[in-house]
Amino acid sequence: MKKDIEIPKVEGVYMAAVSEFNDTHRTHDWNVYLLNDNEFALDTVLIVSLGYSTDKKTSVMRHKLDVLPAKSYAKVEFLQEDVLALNNEFKVTFFKDSQMFDKTYIFKKNTINKNALQTIPLMETKGVLVR
Repeated sequence: MKKDIEIPKVEGVYMAAVSEFNDTHRTHDWNVYLLNDNEFALDTVLIVSLGYSTDKKTSVMRHKLDVLPAKSYAKVEFLQEDVLALNNEFKVTFFKDSQMFDKTYIFKKNTINKNALQTIPLMETKGVLVR
């Protein structure tokens, strides 16, 4: 039975942490985005996030996007400075043509920083990308 279950590979969907200036608080904040670099939309996107280390754990956050259009991105959540020292995990589930896809993205502890910046597809900015 298990051998009959097909788990499709997720391609063209990424998570990015981007440092952005917050006009309200006059600070630079890290925000996490979900990017869809495919030619098709992602339907019913569910995202479960959690920060953890060997001795600390954040609360579990849940997010939903009805649709993430092709070649687009959406802000998922703000990361407080304290959680950058933790592993930050994002479990993403979505549908394409009635088939479910699932992938886990992990920003390893202390990897979200100014020294790890790279060009982020679709966003025309720099950030930390997890494929």
